Amino acid sequence: MSYEIVPITDEHIEGFCKAVSAVAQERLYLLSLEGFTLESSRLFVHGNREKGMPHFVAIDNGNVVGWCDIRSQNFPILEHSGELGIGVIKSHRGKGIGEKLILTTLTAAKEKGLTRVELTVRETNTNAIALYKKVGFEIEGILRNAICIDGVYTNHIAMAILFE
Repeated sequence: MSYEIVPITDEHIEGFCKAVSAVAQERLYLLSLEGFTLESSRLFVHGNREKGMPHFVAIDNGNVVGWCDIRSQNFPILEHSGELGIGVIKSHRGKGIGEKLILTTLTAAKEKGLTRVELTVRETNTNAIALYKKVGFEIEGILRNAICIDGVYTNHIAMAILFE
């Protein structure tokens, strides 16, 4: 497999939207269970770019197979930090794409001057938790019963990485 990690551009937005929807529909990883419309995806990407926030996609054979972005916290007292979102479509997991995406995105976050990046992850997503720890995230707490899908509650783990 040959893939590349690139900053997201307008030509990637439709593929990004499809990738997010595919991962969301698995109902195991994201806060959304269906993904987002093409228009809301476009607004998200454009808004992130206007703020200079890092947003990368993994491309394989011209298709978006993963993404990683850092979203602004939108409050002046939180300008030093951002919230990380990441996903890789099922067929491309376990091949190092997630790690390469997150490392590229964290490098861009440091270059932008962010000093804190945070995320939440479902307690059941042990592969993601291991990846986040591997690249330097630390657990800051547990959000008990934070997720409820079809009447089943799941804890969220709050994690963050700090840059000097």
